[in-house]
Amino acid sequence: MKKAFGDPWLWIGCALYAIALTWLGWVKYETHHNLVDFGIFAQTAASAFGCFCNGPEGSHWAFHFSPILYVPGALLLLWKSPLVMIALPAIACALAAPPVYAIVRARTDLATARLAGSVALLYPPLAGLAFVDFHENAFAPAAIAWLLWAFDAGYLGVAAIAALVALAVKEDQAIFLTVAGGVGAWLYRADRRRSRFALGVAIAGIAVLVAFFAFIQPHANVSPNWQPNRFYAWTGDDVRGLFFGGILARLGFFALAFAPLAFVPFRSKWLWLAALPLAEVLLSRMSTTFTMGTHYAGAWAGYVLIAFAFGIAALPKPRLALWWALGLTVIVFVAANPLHPGLNLRAVQQRDRDLDAALATLPPGLAFSSQEEAYTHAALTDPGATVFPDLPAERMTTCADLVDQDFPDSPRLREYLPALRRLHAIPGAGIGFDTCLPGAPLPP
Repeated sequence: MKKAFGDPWLWIGCALYAIALTWLGWVKYETHHNLVDFGIFAQTAASAFGCFCNGPEGSHWAFHFSPILYVPGALLLLWKSPLVMIALPAIACALAAPPVYAIVRARTDLATARLAGSVALLYPPLAGLAFVDFHENAFAPAAIAWLLWAFDAGYLGVAAIAALVALAVKEDQAIFLTVAGGVGAWLYRADRRRSRFALGVAIAGIAVLVAFFAFIQPHANVSPNWQPNRFYAWTGDDVRGLFFGGILARLGFFALAFAPLAFVPFRSKWLWLAALPLAEVLLSRMSTTFTMGTHYAGAWAGYVLIAFAFGIAALPKPRLALWWALGLTVIVFVAANPLHPGLNLRAVQQRDRDLDAALATLPPGLAFSSQEEAYTHAALTDPGATVFPDLPAERMTTCADLVDQDFPDSPRLREYLPALRRLHAIPGAGIGFDTCLPGAPLPP
């Protein structure tokens, strides 16, 4: 264990990574560049020991099995700051690198292990996951990486803890671990200790799936349709769109996902564990799931990084592949930066200060609808805040609304502006606030 994790440079690198991504995330937050997910998860975490709910969704249990959100929930009880929601994904993604380092260090020399750890920390999909709006998927890569390292190294107690963390992230990890545990139980059948552990992971995964889909989700969901199904509701137009734009988009995803690892994961049998997680994103009819810089990378990144580690350790000249990986990583960050700095990073402007000042004047706990820029900054402390509907024909669920036309590119504002203009006199610039009388009907 000391050989695997005793290198101070490993932990210095992880700390610097977490600090850098936290700082970048704070700049993004201060300039109102977070989208709806940040507000959804801020409200859910803030209410974790209560309703476990948020404005747009209602109960989060209706959408996902994510008890991992009790971790930020507990921290928010101590310190109700958006920094909690920004720093946790950065720290979680940084912790995906030590298992990669440990696997390579156990089979090669110190310099090679350090290079491998650096490649993992600089892996663009992981950086995008750490930087994008808070999402439970950010905890998955580290949990999976630690689980597979510990299983291989024989530290089954550590592996059990990592498996429980992974199962607490989201229900899709339960599916992946059910399959991986079953396969592992068979492949390691000559090693009774590991085989029984793998079988136990598979059984735990099945238990989570039954508990969520048979009891928790139906009880929490007021709609008969499970909304994540929309990703797989293929139509004839979707199928025709595969030829050839959809296929090229998926090939581009493979290039951006595997080029920064010099395609080394394909040299390892461990990559088979990533087949199902990759299928989850590639079989979606929506390109969002296989677009770099989104939280969906959390589903598969941990499995791919471990395949990379085992692949590197088996190469006769691993450092050459690692230098290639670092070079290709630079190219990916230049050509297709998953942080999208041109969109997400800028200096604080007067419109940012004005919006925060307007939010500070609202009555505590006011139920109001607004655009992402306002909702994401109010969500942590205002359980009544929500976003405008994404369709003009839908009703608002609150009697109060706040509009800031100084953010004209706001997606929800642009989508709902036609309905707002029918209801109110919307300012051509600046901030407008309106509310209906108590007991009045909701806007159509």
